[in-house]
Amino acid sequence: MPTITSGKVLVSGANGYVALWVVRSLLEHGYSVRATVRSESKGTHLRKIFASYSEKLELIVVPDITAAGAFDEAVQGVDAIEHTASPFHFKAEDPEEMNRPAVLGTTRMLESALAHGKAVKRIVVTSSCASVFNFPVPGKPRTFSEADWNDQMVEDVKKNGRNAHMYSKYCASKTLAERAAWEFVEKNKGKIGWDLVVLNPPYVYGPMLQEVSSPDALNESMQEWYDAVVKSAHPVKAYVGMASSEWVDVRDLAEAHTLSLQREAAGGERIIVSGGPWKWQDWVNAARKFGADVPEGDTSYDAATTVHLTRYDVSKAARIFGIKYHTMDETTKDIVADLKSRGWIKA
Repeated sequence: MPTITSGKVLVSGANGYVALWVVRSLLEHGYSVRATVRSESKGTHLRKIFASYSEKLELIVVPDITAAGAFDEAVQGVDAIEHTASPFHFKAEDPEEMNRPAVLGTTRMLESALAHGKAVKRIVVTSSCASVFNFPVPGKPRTFSEADWNDQMVEDVKKNGRNAHMYSKYCASKTLAERAAWEFVEKNKGKIGWDLVVLNPPYVYGPMLQEVSSPDALNESMQEWYDAVVKSAHPVKAYVGMASSEWVDVRDLAEAHTLSLQREAAGGERIIVSGGPWKWQDWVNAARKFGADVPEGDTSYDAATTVHLTRYDVSKAARIFGIKYHTMDETTKDIVADLKSRGWIKA
């Protein structure tokens, strides 16, 4: 498909943590944005923070993204779609409470685009490294790529149902939703006039644009960051020192969404977008460096000798996007400033 460097872009779930930065990136690059929200009241904050772009921002209410025809009106007349909406929570006991909105929320968008998105040229779906990752063999580092799928946790949830670990349920829902998207494209390849891009980020951290009343109302990733780094709510040596994965700054992920429209080579690709590895103690040390009064954590931690068991191959993203990622220091500095401005962290 040709690149999309201008025009109108539909962004679903536009009042979410990642989506707000996607909307901002698109507006700053000159696109017009049609943003979906669950209710009129959910759109108030969007209108406020993007007031200077009022002529380029349109809001449309989609109360239930799992309903048949949910996006039929929203997709009409747009040139591209950024599908970021995927409601979930970590309190679900029944796996279907996570699977259903994840899968149907994605396929409903694709169904509407097929039936009514006559001008759509590209759809970008926000997935996750949760659909890529598998638990590595203890003590053996492993690098995952776009060729990997998290069938391990899908099988775990099938086998154990409600008794499966919550993280398994989450990963399974992301895996099933992404597979459903690719299967839809394959099944309808003779009918669709657009191509698909899937972005797979790991943990997403960074400053916030969303309206948040208290730390308890943070989105899942930033709440975990806040709990681990600021509140030290987890056993220090067992959690702060040992937990490990990769991360990406929310602003870099937003840029990847915009570049997904502008790079022809992105079409038909699954792309991991990651800024590098971390352990919680890295974040603790960085936060303290920038004046955050937080517990010191594990003082015996040595970043230079730390082995990260989970890594991601980001060569495809480098080739297609060429993003210069924020460093951990840059991101932490901005997170600390954000939290201080909200009165949620001591100076």
